Amino acid sequence: MLKTITTAFLFLLVLTVQAASEYSLQGNNPGVTYVGRYDTASDGSVSYDWTGVFFETDITGGYLAIDVSEAGTSWHNLFIDGQWQQKIKITGDKPQRLVLAQKLSKGTHRIRLQKCTEGQYGCTTIHQFILRQGGKMSPVERKERMIEIYGDSYTCGYGTESQKANDRFSIDTENCDKAYGCIIARYFDADYALTAHSGQGMVRDWGDPKQISDVNMSTRYTHVFDDHGNKEYTFTHYRPQLVLINLGTNDFSPVAIPTDEQYVGAYLQMIKTIQDKYSGVKILCVTPHSASRYLQASLQLLAERVNGMPNVYMANPLSGMVTEERDMGADWHPNYQGQCKIAMALIPQISAIMGWELTDKVVK
Repeated sequence: MLKTITTAFLFLLVLTVQAASEYSLQGNNPGVTYVGRYDTASDGSVSYDWTGVFFETDITGGYLAIDVSEAGTSWHNLFIDGQWQQKIKITGDKPQRLVLAQKLSKGTHRIRLQKCTEGQYGCTTIHQFILRQGGKMSPVERKERMIEIYGDSYTCGYGTESQKANDRFSIDTENCDKAYGCIIARYFDADYALTAHSGQGMVRDWGDPKQISDVNMSTRYTHVFDDHGNKEYTFTHYRPQLVLINLGTNDFSPVAIPTDEQYVGAYLQMIKTIQDKYSGVKILCVTPHSASRYLQASLQLLAERVNGMPNVYMANPLSGMVTEERDMGADWHPNYQGQCKIAMALIPQISAIMGWELTDKVVK
């Protein structure tokens, strides 16, 4: 009995000493840099659900943990000092302790946690950051270049970690960091934001029997959250110099396709909204590699309508670039190799539009 009491006392003593050696900071602490769309609650917690949202912080003290909760399920990529460490599955609507780094060497280390799955599966809330006594967090300065991409499953990285076209989709094979948007951002050393949702088009969702879906990217892209509320976004968390729009595959999926005017009209409205929010931004309209003849015809009409419009460009076609044998993952979506091909085709066009230099950097 005495041994049991002594063991329990020692265990509690260890926990007490450990707790005394730690301190916590709110999720919105200024020592953390968030990139993407997010919302801050009155208690200082930070919530986000769009794919690709990430935070970065430079820490000392060798240790960092977070108290985090999840509405649904999300996967996150963890990077330390620029090197990928692991994918982390987060689920459970009660705050839980998640250790991101421990026993790091002396000095400053950069931690990045990137949401790599999309909002329809989960919404993440960072409640607190936990450090060892003496450790500090410092914000990471944002990069000079910023790119935003409005898209669908191709932008979300749906199936990028699958290797066969006939694989069924699973959330654990979705990884936006292996999709063309993040690949392009890495090449140009740019920050990025992904405003994307699988299965949705400019006005119509995949296989919808109606020409205009009740919820589509035209109704969704002005919101703080992808799939967890309709709070309007202020367009102030970041300011891109370049916006890519890659929407249309789902609009012209089987059943009831929209008219050219319906699709192009919504596209032009999105362009106007983006230009109003980001003065001087350049917009590149992408023709998806899988574009049907109906989509190609509508994009030709769009090209005519934007001809002469300042700072609006049409990308070169990508047809035939992604092959089923080598470049497709789950549900006939581009895998990582296919996504690299798409990025490699767009990079020279972006360089010409933006004046950003090409280098011998590997596209990855």
